[in-house]
Amino acid sequence: MILKSSLTLTLIAALILIAGCAAGSPLALDPIATSFPWSGQSLPNQATTAPSATAASGVPAGSSITEVANRVRPAVVQVTNQAVVGTDQFNRPVPQINGIGSGVIYDPSGLILTNNHVIEGADQLVVGLPDGRSFSATVVGADPQTDLAVLRISAPDLPVARLGDSSTLSVGDWVVAIGNALGLSGGPTVTQGIVSALGRSIAPSNTPQPGERATSFLYDLIQTDAPINPGNSGGPLVNLQAQVVGINTLVATSSGQNAPAEGIGFAISINTARAIAGQLVAAGHVTHPYLGITYVALNPALAAHLKTSAQRGMYVDSVDPNSPASQAGIQQGDVIVSADGQPLVSESDLGRIINQHKPGDQVQLTIERDGRQQTIGVTLGQQPSS
Repeated sequence: MILKSSLTLTLIAALILIAGCAAGSPLALDPIATSFPWSGQSLPNQATTAPSATAASGVPAGSSITEVANRVRPAVVQVTNQAVVGTDQFNRPVPQINGIGSGVIYDPSGLILTNNHVIEGADQLVVGLPDGRSFSATVVGADPQTDLAVLRISAPDLPVARLGDSSTLSVGDWVVAIGNALGLSGGPTVTQGIVSALGRSIAPSNTPQPGERATSFLYDLIQTDAPINPGNSGGPLVNLQAQVVGINTLVATSSGQNAPAEGIGFAISINTARAIAGQLVAAGHVTHPYLGITYVALNPALAAHLKTSAQRGMYVDSVDPNSPASQAGIQQGDVIVSADGQPLVSESDLGRIINQHKPGDQVQLTIERDGRQQTIGVTLGQQPSS
């Protein structure tokens, strides 16, 4: 398996550590900011016509991708990550472009939502609008764990995209991906597809050691087959009501190849992104709770193999001996069937519930052990950071 980024992520088809995990996958997952050089890459597949609207969709008959793009595209910006690599003969800084990604203006004050990996390592960030204007951006806050960041530019008459409600999405809904694919001129490109799956999780490939900062743990992701290309990172995934429902962040690639694995792209749900962005604007950072286990989501086949009567839940594969989970008595082999009274059904459920808490909060975990259920209160710690 080849992982082409410092974000080194794998699908949760295996083990997740809340604030850290170990897993394996036949696919490589690449953050999709464009890095230079990018010669030899194929051009984006650009969709121009929409599927037929249905009464259930709430979209007026005759609505098209063109109409959706016309409403959202003006607010989709190009983010250029520049680093200073030295000085010239006149002692002036010499910038180098590290990469190009996307972002979306979501507030008229100039707030822009994008990915952390788009801005990581930048000495200067330049934001370009489709109307031709260009501005230097400041970082309001960034959160490596959820791979989200908020930038700010100061400019009048900024276009703004509307944020939607990702909880209303269903598998099969039509969506549109907008972003600066490959960093090409001409403004944001547009592709279309459907919501392929909901509630996906992606986690780091290596469990962090005590005191190390975990890399991104992404939960409640939208999987889509809308073509997503390098440079789309941080751009919006949009429904047919022209509302942002996700932030495009990753694309799966076939192991050992550079081409994307067909039909597998991921966007951070806008409900998750909105909550993180609010914390970044308020405090400049996000403090994450820490549980300290690795686990795998049960399915009937795995439950039969493990000989557990639980059919849904999270099988605890390991427990950090210094973690809140260990201190509360959670053991390897336990099956967590609910958290705070909410059944754990999808692979994102436990991460989503834990991340609704703050360090110091207590979460109630109902576990099955040796065929019997019990509820254990765990006081959450703070995510270890470097």
